[in-house]
Amino acid sequence: MKYRITKPRNLTAEVTLPASKSISNRALILSALSGGGTRLLTNVSNCDDTTAMLRALTFPATIDIGAAGTSMRFLTAFLSIGEGTHLITGSERMRHRPIGVLVDALRQLGADIEYTGETGFPPLRITGTTLAGGEVSLPGNVSSQYISALLMIAPRLQEGLTLHLTGDIISRPYIQMTIEMMRAFGAQVDWTDDNGSIRVEPKPYAATPYLIEADWSAASYWYEIVLLSESPQETATLVGLFEHSLQGDQAVATLFDQLSVRSIFLSAGSQQPKTTLIRRGELPARLECDLSPTPDLAQTLVVTCALKGIPFRFTGLDSLRIKETDRIAALQKELRKLGVQVEVEGDSVMSWQGPEQQAKGEVPYLHPAPDTAIDTYDDHRMAMAFAPAALVLDSIDINNPEVVSKSYPRFWQDMQDAGFDIQPHDQ
Repeated sequence: MKYRITKPRNLTAEVTLPASKSISNRALILSALSGGGTRLLTNVSNCDDTTAMLRALTFPATIDIGAAGTSMRFLTAFLSIGEGTHLITGSERMRHRPIGVLVDALRQLGADIEYTGETGFPPLRITGTTLAGGEVSLPGNVSSQYISALLMIAPRLQEGLTLHLTGDIISRPYIQMTIEMMRAFGAQVDWTDDNGSIRVEPKPYAATPYLIEADWSAASYWYEIVLLSESPQETATLVGLFEHSLQGDQAVATLFDQLSVRSIFLSAGSQQPKTTLIRRGELPARLECDLSPTPDLAQTLVVTCALKGIPFRFTGLDSLRIKETDRIAALQKELRKLGVQVEVEGDSVMSWQGPEQQAKGEVPYLHPAPDTAIDTYDDHRMAMAFAPAALVLDSIDINNPEVVSKSYPRFWQDMQDAGFDIQPHDQ
């Protein structure tokens, strides 16, 4: 299937955003480790990744987590200190996403983990055992999910854990999210004086009621929609965002403030706060920023700037190569269909000089051929980042639109409710 998304005559959006899958998946692990289960958790996400985690926590002998990368990393550590033997596997793409760094660290702590296929990649056969704990070193530029996986099991290790992170630490906000949530469940965890090591004491978790906030990553597509809408008077109201959030992707508010979209926070402190997005000010001549703390915002920002004709240079994109797809290559290929020639430097930089300075391509800038369709590569964020292009192009086709269920199952319904016309077409 593919969807054809056509821009609305008038944009009217009050959207109840999905719960954060990042927080949901951490809360499920922490609550399981504390003995609280799901009964004390409020507003758990219903996205594919969290559903995969919930299924896994029923502990079948074979756990298939599909494309849920967070679940794969967190469960690899969790099962290492559990009971029994489990085989954990996933989709074809998941079986090519590296996990060797985490497995090596767990084995240093005494974990019993075997590769059943290619070394360094799932599937894994894990036999739970008691781990002594101690000290482990990891490069700071590995996926923060490896780091979070180790931290969350650390209070259950006999000696706790001292985790040394060497070199530059990327995605620090996700590590801090994990630390703050561990503290909420009673763990004693702190950065050491050099701020490059984390010490977790062997103090048990306590079963704790926990409210899961709405997803700031999902909010980014509505910031994009407000910016791309024709009228500067168009607004959107988003329900459930915490102004003082654990999520690093709250940075989207600051980044889009530079792009003339302001955030007005209402009902602060309530369980259902509202945030209204309005257009104020001028567009920048250029946008440059380091996205290493917030790589999940990269697709939204790259597509938004390209569609608005704003030259950009984004650094810190190392982790995009090993996400649901190679997001750098996917962005470059799909934008080329729209006449946008994005340049890539190594594995960490994407840049664009603007429509007048870019290298000439086969497609004129923002004049794609009729029936051009955006491929999504089994990546939810590709679908959601490109869908708002309908506001600029009048309409756009998205292949395999069902991928949004990975993090935002109601995305298409919310777009329709806001006034977009969305029609399915057979491919």
